[in-house]
Amino acid sequence: MAEREPHIKERVWLVTGASSGFGRAVCEAVLEHGDRLVATARDVDAIRSLVVQGGQRALALPLDVTNAAAAKKAMDKAVAHFGQIDVVFNNAGYGHVGAIEELTDKELRQQVDVDFFGVVNVTRAALPHMRRQRSGHLVQMSSLNGVEGLPGGGFYAASKFAVEGLSESLASEVAHLGIRVTIVEPAPFRTRFLSDRSAKWSRPMEDYAESVGKVRQMLKEMDGNQPGDPARAARAIIQAIEAQHPPLRLPLGQMAIDHIRAALDAEARELTAWAQLSATADFPQLGSRPPS
Repeated sequence: MAEREPHIKERVWLVTGASSGFGRAVCEAVLEHGDRLVATARDVDAIRSLVVQGGQRALALPLDVTNAAAAKKAMDKAVAHFGQIDVVFNNAGYGHVGAIEELTDKELRQQVDVDFFGVVNVTRAALPHMRRQRSGHLVQMSSLNGVEGLPGGGFYAASKFAVEGLSESLASEVAHLGIRVTIVEPAPFRTRFLSDRSAKWSRPMEDYAESVGKVRQMLKEMDGNQPGDPARAARAIIQAIEAQHPPLRLPLGQMAIDHIRAALDAEARELTAWAQLSATADFPQLGSRPPS
């Protein structure tokens, strides 16, 4: 276990997608921890109870993360209200379930607009403040499926793989400015993520019954029975960001650990198996010049 820094009194957190699921759990844990909270959601009425819970330590703001101007406005209001922004939890998102051929162009763009460009918008809104402070921590919600693809989850996985690449690059860009980045990679957690109120399900095509159909059935059976506890995950996230050396990636749940390890091991085995052929793509060595 990483050594923890002494708790910084009343960090200011901004959480997107705070009305339910992971976002709500992290908001409640932040307030229980004694920190200050800016909770955001498209429906601000759904998060007003957090202000009742937190009193003067909490602020609720409306935010559609797909709107870059709205993200900047919310971030500026948060800083004007509390004087700083210490942690941004980029949590807002949802998932499409269906074969890549079953889903539409519009659904792909909606998925990427929320789950990827929403992260971009909020991150870019936070960075000027964090650069000025020379401090801050961006906590980016990815997924087990930001490392391991999923039949029937191609659009969702694409957005999460994009979050991973963006955030890993960002971490190297801002480390010298005192800004940290952690990518959260949860396994399935007992939120409403898979419910019909959140997930979007395609109309099945018979040819995909053996691949996507099995995953579709598995996900429906898993809804309400996921192994992960959002409250425990929220406390783990807080503990990770308080570490002296926070992780770049934080898998959450045993299933995430097992599946990510298996995916990385398989990638390493394939890299080794094909390394000899892969290396032939370079120009010949021994001082020979490339062809003109």
